[in-house]
Amino acid sequence: MSSIMNPILRGFNPDPSILRVGDDYYIATSTFEWFPGVQIHHSRDLRNWRLLTHPLTRTSQLNMVGDPDSGGVWAPCLTYADGMFYLIYTDVKSHLGPFKDAHNYLVTADSIEGPWSDPVYLNSSGFDPSLFHDDDGRKWLLNMVWDHRKGKNHFGGILMQEYSVPERRLTGPVYNLFRGTPLGLTEGPHLYKHNGFYYLMTAEGGTRAGHAVTVARSLSLFGPYEVDPEGPVLTSAGKPELELQRAGHASLVETQGGELYIAHLCGRPLRPSMNCNLGRETALQRMEWMADGWLRLAGGGNSPHAEVQAPDLPEHPFAPEQETDHFDGDTLGIHLNSLREPVGDDWATLKERPGYLRLKGRESLYSTQRQSLIARRQQAFAAEAETAVEFEPETYQQLAGLVYYYNTKNYYYLYISRDEERGKCLGIMSSDRGKYDEPLEAPVSVEGWERVYLKASLDHERLQFHYSPDGKSWTAVGPVLDASKISDEHAESVTAGFRFDQGFTGAFIGVCAQDLSGRRTHADFDYFTYRETDSR
Repeated sequence: MSSIMNPILRGFNPDPSILRVGDDYYIATSTFEWFPGVQIHHSRDLRNWRLLTHPLTRTSQLNMVGDPDSGGVWAPCLTYADGMFYLIYTDVKSHLGPFKDAHNYLVTADSIEGPWSDPVYLNSSGFDPSLFHDDDGRKWLLNMVWDHRKGKNHFGGILMQEYSVPERRLTGPVYNLFRGTPLGLTEGPHLYKHNGFYYLMTAEGGTRAGHAVTVARSLSLFGPYEVDPEGPVLTSAGKPELELQRAGHASLVETQGGELYIAHLCGRPLRPSMNCNLGRETALQRMEWMADGWLRLAGGGNSPHAEVQAPDLPEHPFAPEQETDHFDGDTLGIHLNSLREPVGDDWATLKERPGYLRLKGRESLYSTQRQSLIARRQQAFAAEAETAVEFEPETYQQLAGLVYYYNTKNYYYLYISRDEERGKCLGIMSSDRGKYDEPLEAPVSVEGWERVYLKASLDHERLQFHYSPDGKSWTAVGPVLDASKISDEHAESVTAGFRFDQGFTGAFIGVCAQDLSGRRTHADFDYFTYRETDSR
């Protein structure tokens, strides 16, 4: 019997919404401030997956310039009905302090690969929206509601309101279906129907160590909803020995043969720090209906398994992905992302010098506005990234190089710049919860080098930068850096019970350029290689 090895979507791929249409399976995941918005992976056997498409590719669909770190696209929901794909998503404009400015939208497409429509605005009452298509053809939007008032439960329940397709808007009364269990932080709703019951699946306990999946049911769409008497159907809480931690935020799918699985987010922490620099990932668990009508993990218990039985489907592998993007085409590779806005020829172009990615320096790594940064997810604990850059800075305000990035306050950056004494030189800068540092004792001169090769080697919590004149003979530069800090857990900052920062993404590695003088001096990158030296 073949197995599914978890996680199926490695690296930052949280909040999975799984869907089957015929023989094809799709999973949509959150992308937060990274553009394009929403990742959709495809499979035909639930074992082998490939990144297929991004539906939100235009600023008319998603304008995130100025969105905070870990704002942007939260918890998309992908469904299919009436020959149409529906995608619901949140664009979060603020998430710290008492308020959540979270706007919910709907886009549609005839094909999973688009083109996807411009959005229909739905509401802003909370986040984690989803769409339920009932048997009678009516459609219902669900989302958690945020209650900012003092002394109230901020996670104020799961709201439901009807969506009118002809009117392209929400209509009728708003219902609060479910206020959660004592686990609290009730969010991530998905609604299903089975044997006359409506089943409401929610995430609870927060997306850290206490995360869980709760199921409640009702004979009426409008409730009341009875909670599974055995408690969470899935959780890693209190089980630090498990490989998959942070298990929660799930959605359900049924195979062609009637087999059941949930896709859920999880994290694989580095030990002993328990920080997840790969971010929140996606795993699958096999499920079954019990005789009493409750949905439970196949085999019993409620702990996530790193290996589960695969469905009875023909294996459908995909061709291996290329490790190197030589920048020879008209578009960037599907795994490369930008921050908050689409790639535009005015700052990132493959046309001005064919065979190269030309980045025009813009704002600093601290900016939530317009960064010239192109990066991809780290998806294995041991990996290398490499590039070659041609760059002639005239001042210390002009920089370009290789960055290991979590957000504007947490990163490591190996860069080329200019020093008054050493001329063209290499430096390293770091930001640790916003505290700036330069780990090199002195810049390294590369004066007279037309081309500089840069490399980052990652081995679990260890990050080492290297440089080379020819891409063959490498020299380590700077100290071994702590990669575990490029993580959700480290980004979170709480003082006296007040949260000053939080994060929900994962480590990215890529190339960038800054010109703090405003002259937009360009850097040319010949290629970008990402290779995994350990597949896990």
